[in-house]
Amino acid sequence: YNHHRIKLKLKGLSPVMYRTQPLAA
Repeated sequence: YNHHRIKLKLKGLSPVMYRTQPLAA
């Protein structure tokens, strides 16, 4: 569930946020 959200958010959020908080994102 979280993994799917991360992929969806990754497209909307910047790569920096995804890298800084891959689990939180």
